[in-house]
Amino acid sequence: MKPFLPIKMVNPTARFHLLLLLLLLVATQTCRIYRFSEAKVHIPDELDDVVDDEEDEAWREWGKPKNQPEFDPPPTDFTKMGLQEMQDEMMKRQQGPVFGFVKLRPGTPRTPETVSEIAVKWTKVARTGAIEAKFSGVDVSTIMFTMQKGQDALELKEFLLSQSEAYEIKIGDQLFRRPGDPSFEEVFEKLQAEKNKGHVASEKHQEL
Repeated sequence: MKPFLPIKMVNPTARFHLLLLLLLLVATQTCRIYRFSEAKVHIPDELDDVVDDEEDEAWREWGKPKNQPEFDPPPTDFTKMGLQEMQDEMMKRQQGPVFGFVKLRPGTPRTPETVSEIAVKWTKVARTGAIEAKFSGVDVSTIMFTMQKGQDALELKEFLLSQSEAYEIKIGDQLFRRPGDPSFEEVFEKLQAEKNKGHVASEKHQEL
């Protein structure tokens, strides 16, 4: 059998010094953590002078009381209102997207390009008046429009009636014209009759 090797005993003084060093290290790290946790970030209450390039309008308005629109209840007695007043009241209370058609003034020759130019012009002019409507030509006598905010239909109607090229407006089942103007169909049929009468007279003249 091999003889046992002698075991070296650790000096008690060295062990004490090593233990003391470990305690000092632990105490030092604990102190640092405590100081870090006690540190506070100071945020000033007045931020008016602070420049924040990422600040947006929504942040500025957050927390401010919002202005509520004035309550406008519908009338309770429609018997005292005329037809035009009732139509305007219904248009004012429409919600959601709407679309309609505009009949151009009859008797004026137009090309598809001319109608497209009118549609583009109306779209731009309406936008300057805060009316979000889009116009597009259908044929040489008709322009279609669409708008997302149905509550602006009344303003759109007034805008279109102020345009010289527009004659009759149809929004839903409602027709709108200037006071005293006959319907578009009536004027169109009258013009067609006069045109046909002129053709017949011209043919008779050629036969003679």
